[in-house]
Amino acid sequence: MARELVADVIHNPSLDFTAMPPRQHRPDSQVRAKEPLDLLVSLRQNGPDRLHLTALVPARRTPKNGLPQAYLTVSATEVLQMAARLRAVWRDQLVHHQVCDADGMPLGGYPFSDAVDLSADTEHAAASRRLADDLADEGRHFLERLLAGPDRQLAVVRELLLDALVSEEGLRVNFDSDLHLPWPMLAVEPPDATEPWHGFLGYRHQVEQTGDALDAYPASQSRALSHALPVTSLNTDSTLDNIGRAPEVRKLLEERSRLTVRTESRAFLDDLAAPVLHDDVMYFWCHGAFVDNGSPQPHLAVRLSDDRPIDAELVLRKRRRHQGSTDALFHPFVLLNACHTGQTSPEPGLKHLGGVLVRLGADGVLGPQIEIPQLFASEYAFAFLDRYLSGASTAGEIAMDLVRHYTDDLRNPLALTYSLYCGIDSRLETAL
Repeated sequence: MARELVADVIHNPSLDFTAMPPRQHRPDSQVRAKEPLDLLVSLRQNGPDRLHLTALVPARRTPKNGLPQAYLTVSATEVLQMAARLRAVWRDQLVHHQVCDADGMPLGGYPFSDAVDLSADTEHAAASRRLADDLADEGRHFLERLLAGPDRQLAVVRELLLDALVSEEGLRVNFDSDLHLPWPMLAVEPPDATEPWHGFLGYRHQVEQTGDALDAYPASQSRALSHALPVTSLNTDSTLDNIGRAPEVRKLLEERSRLTVRTESRAFLDDLAAPVLHDDVMYFWCHGAFVDNGSPQPHLAVRLSDDRPIDAELVLRKRRRHQGSTDALFHPFVLLNACHTGQTSPEPGLKHLGGVLVRLGADGVLGPQIEIPQLFASEYAFAFLDRYLSGASTAGEIAMDLVRHYTDDLRNPLALTYSLYCGIDSRLETAL
């Protein structure tokens, strides 16, 4: 005869596998769980020149007919040309900007190179606002061309993406793209903008680019215990020692971390070749440039006090024996404060320094998309490192906040040229 069995579930095991654990409030010194991203955008190259776009807002239910995705009408070649043009326009209009008289003759120096705070000079502040207005229009034009097309599927993706970028602020946005683009310098038309920089993606949101470097990202490394003081390095060209706030940056690192200073490429490469590199923060204060190394395309390289260019292939060569090793340690957040270092590659297939550092295990890389005035670069480094070393904020939060500080308070849009390659969640953890 059938009997109904009565069972008492004591430990409630299934809930532990079907629900997320409650968020616990933990001291700042302890490891934090990473917040989910708010917007994911995937831009993939399909074939020689075709691009496929997928957009997803994780908090929203996936449509019953699948993920919003479509092929773009613009080619990969056109998009890369648009990106190169946008960087050139920013360089020419800001970095090379001069005040001229009615006849077009220069009246003085270069405002964006000679000063960081432009708010005190009414004429410079007005020029900055006028130029930012034009650059925002360039950024909107870029995004419009990227998403243009009559296809119904593309229209669905375009509507979802623009609605998220325009209607909200402070989103954590990931652009997972085969093409490295200057995402923070792209712009939308916000409904309530009172200043031209309010439409830039880097002003409105935390933005990071990821891409093919993650394919080889180390799945496991030995992780040292958090240090009582952060371990940092200053990899520098000594000719820049007295530029702007560079002396204050060094003093900051000396007082709030265990600092290693490397002025020669040999010292950097020797440390890189060792299996364990304890740097929590790796700061480069040097020159960056594209160099001809015999390949069809020039490669980005940085130089310290000596003349040896440090490029992606050299970094890979020095550390190749430790890839995949569980005994190796390499996990710094890298601030590449040198011209052009925000670009990982001008086109697919080329290895550039930022992407290779992430491939080797770096938590993230932050650098400018264009050549950057040294005075501004030194100020930006001090502001970023001062906040990052506190451990209170993530790199994504700091980058967005600095854009707002420099544009709203100092009337200077150059912080928008700094972009994150991975690292939106990177936060300094110490044992204190």
